[in-house]
Amino acid sequence: MKQELLALYLISFSFLSPFGCANQNKETEGTPLPFYNSADFTPEWIDEEDEQYSQVHTIANFSFQNQSGDVINNESLAGKIYVADFFFTICPSICPKMTSNLEKIQTEFVNDESVMLVSHTVMPWVDSVGVLKAYADMHGIENNKWHLLTGDTEEIYQLARHSYFAEKEIGLNKNSNEFLHTENFILVDGFGRIRGVYNGTIPLEMARLITDIKTLKQLG
Repeated sequence: MKQELLALYLISFSFLSPFGCANQNKETEGTPLPFYNSADFTPEWIDEEDEQYSQVHTIANFSFQNQSGDVINNESLAGKIYVADFFFTICPSICPKMTSNLEKIQTEFVNDESVMLVSHTVMPWVDSVGVLKAYADMHGIENNKWHLLTGDTEEIYQLARHSYFAEKEIGLNKNSNEFLHTENFILVDGFGRIRGVYNGTIPLEMARLITDIKTLKQLG
């Protein structure tokens, strides 16, 4: 009797399991990217019907100059998916790796006008428009695809720490006199909302970033 029951269980499991796995995979594949509303980068999945949807964190207003001397602000990036990071041109450590990895993102989406890259200098007293232009030329940066931004130090640091959460929670209590240095890449959607965070020094993370950008494009 026990053997018969065991056989019946195994037969039932063999029929049910594939469908259960298929449904689980389907749900995983269909899950949109989360929102990040706080500096601890806790992911939150919020539906449009949810009351919280209208209160999702967005990047604050900003206005800086890029390597061509053009003013870039929120309106310039409205409706664009973009990757933001913070660097400085004379950085000898993590910045070269980050720039190299962003070059891969540029190559992947070079002909896609809906995807942009935005790198803010954390040493604007060194990185003038001219310096950024030379850096862009050196690294094959497409001026219409990838903005290297400079401006007021306090404004850049405030934006980095309190809007992009660039240094996560440790950055919230710092001021512009404390140097900003972070390896994070921040993925922002067309409405200025944070949808992903990545270690910009790790090439493998770029594959995940590319996948997430494509997911955002599908979501509209």
